[in-house]
Amino acid sequence: MSDIEGMKFGALPPGHVPDLLAPGLRLVFCGTALGRVSAKRRAYYAHPGNLFWRALHDTGLTPTRFRPEDWPHLVEHGIGLTDVVKSHFGNDAELPVEAFDGEALRAKILRYRPHVVAFTSKKAASAVLERPTGRIPLGFQAEIIGDTRLYVLTSPSGQARGYWDLAVWQRLADAVSPAAGVLPGPAG
Repeated sequence: MSDIEGMKFGALPPGHVPDLLAPGLRLVFCGTALGRVSAKRRAYYAHPGNLFWRALHDTGLTPTRFRPEDWPHLVEHGIGLTDVVKSHFGNDAELPVEAFDGEALRAKILRYRPHVVAFTSKKAASAVLERPTGRIPLGFQAEIIGDTRLYVLTSPSGQARGYWDLAVWQRLADAVSPAAGVLPGPAG
């Protein structure tokens, strides 16, 4: 932990903040990488300006508003967490290109088979979809991995506040709600 103290970005030891994955989850959120605050606190989406935890509650994905330190309990609600970059922390522009591991994420998706993987940044989606962020629309994507649908959200990061749109998150929540029954197909 002391290695991270005072650093804006850098390498992480293996398993610093592990994936939260289990077979058959209804939804897995995938970010780009832990930010500095998240790496320091060893919790996903831990910066006070990040809207992730508020969005989960406001859209009905969680019955209460979780604190970042409560992240391991999301699995109890059928929700998992991971990042495309597990070996480094920092802002997208500070991450080494070789740290982006879309193939490792694809392998995790095929292994755990969640119903939907929702990217919390276009940068994360770009690493998996292998196309520029400007060519990635919000919402469900035409591509699937195995049986897993892919969805792109607006970033909850405070640095992306100008692009924030809770409605995109609400459409995802409505689609994965147990009451929704069947998820929309590739054209959905």
